[in-house]
Amino acid sequence: MPERGDPGGRRIRLGAPSRRLRTLLLTLAIIVVVGVAWVLFANFWADWLWYKSVGYGSVFTTKLWTRLGLFLVFGLLMAAAVGLNMYFAYRLRPAFRGMSMEQQSLDRYRSALAPFRVWILVGLSLIVGIIAGTSASDHWATWLQFVNGVSFGVKDPQFHKDVSFYAFDLPFYRFLVNFGFVAVVVGLIIAVLTHYLYGGLRVQSPGARATPAAQAHLSLLLGLFVLLKAIAYWLDRYSLAVHSGDFKEATEFTGLRYTDANAVLPAKTILFIVALICAVLFFVNVFRRTWALPIIGFGLMVLSAVLIGGLYPFIVERFQVKPNQQAKEAKYIDRNIEATRQAYNIADVQTEEYSGSIDLKPGLKDEASTAASVRLMDPNIVGPTFQQLQQLRQYYGFNTTLDVDRYVVDGATKDTVIALRELNPNGGQTRNWVNDHTKYTHGYGVVAAEGTKVAPEGRPEFMDKDITPNGSGTLGYYEPRIYFGEKTTEYSIVGAPQGTAPTEVDYPTTNDQSGQQVYTYTGDGGVPIGSTFNKLVFATKFAEGNILLSDS
Repeated sequence: MPERGDPGGRRIRLGAPSRRLRTLLLTLAIIVVVGVAWVLFANFWADWLWYKSVGYGSVFTTKLWTRLGLFLVFGLLMAAAVGLNMYFAYRLRPAFRGMSMEQQSLDRYRSALAPFRVWILVGLSLIVGIIAGTSASDHWATWLQFVNGVSFGVKDPQFHKDVSFYAFDLPFYRFLVNFGFVAVVVGLIIAVLTHYLYGGLRVQSPGARATPAAQAHLSLLLGLFVLLKAIAYWLDRYSLAVHSGDFKEATEFTGLRYTDANAVLPAKTILFIVALICAVLFFVNVFRRTWALPIIGFGLMVLSAVLIGGLYPFIVERFQVKPNQQAKEAKYIDRNIEATRQAYNIADVQTEEYSGSIDLKPGLKDEASTAASVRLMDPNIVGPTFQQLQQLRQYYGFNTTLDVDRYVVDGATKDTVIALRELNPNGGQTRNWVNDHTKYTHGYGVVAAEGTKVAPEGRPEFMDKDITPNGSGTLGYYEPRIYFGEKTTEYSIVGAPQGTAPTEVDYPTTNDQSGQQVYTYTGDGGVPIGSTFNKLVFATKFAEGNILLSDS
């Protein structure tokens, strides 16, 4: 019978890759690593330049070092959870595994993995550690609030803790518990797989299903898991003060209500005690090494969570609160109102009721000035009218909802509906890179109308309108060019060396589309990209080669 191989029966042998192929693969790997590193650096450096340009470089560095610190600390902790559990599971492997079919099948995998065991341990630990560290670094704000939090000077009425505890401390404690859960679960999975691979756990082999060493190791991890669950139950008690509970019809209501204070809160305390007892049973099992008591304890904990944590609060809500809801909830609604008043700093405001009587005709005459200040222009609906009457060019536009302010004109304060004529990148100009980023770079001018007046035909009574060169109008002098607007979503490359002809469209000078004033940016805002290095950085960040290559 011919050997397996080509059709002629000859065995095909695959030799080691040639030196040229190895060199090519190594070169490609280096190029990929350098490319990825450059992209990451370019995004980092561009962000640093932006923060620095607006005077917030310290904010960027604080965020950067905080993220890096969290990445290292929690990445190392997760890597340790993976590496140590794999290491101890291997060290605790049984010296004799028997000759069952299961172990004979696993022998092939053990032999194949033996040369790479250390590399697998280190590599898997690093990969999981990097993932966990990256996730933890996203909680930089939670950490900064935790370490820099200050007392509010106000205590909640249920737990008598300073309110700062709920704003700064509790979120970080929650993060620690969640991280602990993930670390223990990942470590438990790694330990189970390693024990099974090296014979500490057996599924089909005769005899005990777990060696004493494997049982002790897994009992310790399960005990840690249940202990973390107990801590989570304890923190759940405080979370009731700031989160809407599961048994509240008014989901916008924040804080404890009757069911939370009289059913959910005691239930969480009882579940905390049950989980602690269950954790102790798992820890004791490290030495006793019998699964009966821990399994019974865990089953009771699950049953308690269903009956005490779920069914009992439901019964209280359905049969005690619902029939007499107003009386039951009055105390907690008062607490919510008082907390809201304190949050808005109006707790000391006194309310007085006036039962006024007025002679109708003299009253209206005396209130004529007040009636004249009633706003007639609704900023939520007048936006399209501004767009129709004052857009002037299709490459301009206004926000749908306009702004409201007050300005002093001729010694009188006037209610004003105001809008900026910003750049509309989706306007009528030809869309290309030069137009989008170097020619049409800014909006121009303010459009303002009196909020208390309406012109004939229901139009706004404009105070400032059309194009006012150099920003002179009824509201006074202002810089009319709008480079940083609410509608700005794209970058603009502006400015030019002295002596260079202006290229930025400034404002229209005629009623048709032909007349345009040009301009060159002279301000200090923005990030300089005159150097080749900065051009390369932003070309990478925006994936746009024209930034580096264009002369526009």
